Amino acid sequence: MKRPSLLPVRGRRAAARAGVALAAGLGLLATSAGSAHAAPVRLDYPLTGLTVLEGTGSDLALGPGTLEVNADLKLGTMTANTKLPAAPGEFNMIGIVPVSVTTEFIETEPTVGTIDLKTGAVNSTTKMTLRLKNLKVAGIPTPVGSRCQTEVPAELNLTSEPGFNALRGGVLSGSYTIPKFEHCLLATPLINLVIPGDGNTIRLNLGQPVRPPAA
Repeated sequence: MKRPSLLPVRGRRAAARAGVALAAGLGLLATSAGSAHAAPVRLDYPLTGLTVLEGTGSDLALGPGTLEVNADLKLGTMTANTKLPAAPGEFNMIGIVPVSVTTEFIETEPTVGTIDLKTGAVNSTTKMTLRLKNLKVAGIPTPVGSRCQTEVPAELNLTSEPGFNALRGGVLSGSYTIPKFEHCLLATPLINLVIPGDGNTIRLNLGQPVRPPAA
């Protein structure tokens, strides 16, 4: 004898719609015509954020930019490209000398990560080179050349915070170490005295994603 369903028809349909919406919102569910296999889906998240630099005791506002995500339901994996504009910032060196500088965060290789298919939680690793320009010390322009950047990329390990929802976005956060800088002309020792080091934090706010326009 057929056992009765625990949910009324409307309830089953609502649950099914919710499940499909969640999977699609995660950017993980896509099937091509005639195929039952999941395929990666592209979603673009508007991106803003804030990073706090331990060495200078200053904040840098990040964005607005874009996180271009490719995610796979079957594998529970993701890759992404992080696109951020240059971030101008200011701090006081030894507490009294005003310094201003613009920092570029240049992704050196695609972000990689995992997605928990049950909870939607995200863990990712991003490698970025930090490049400096427009340095001024006490209001005086200080040349740093065109290749003033970290010797090696900084590695940012980010985790989604509670409340993250792929349909609406949320917050990814973590900490990272800034490597030493090179090719900054005579300013190299000064820069390496105050900027590199660990304990730097970052929070990225992801807005509601959209599908990119067809190529």
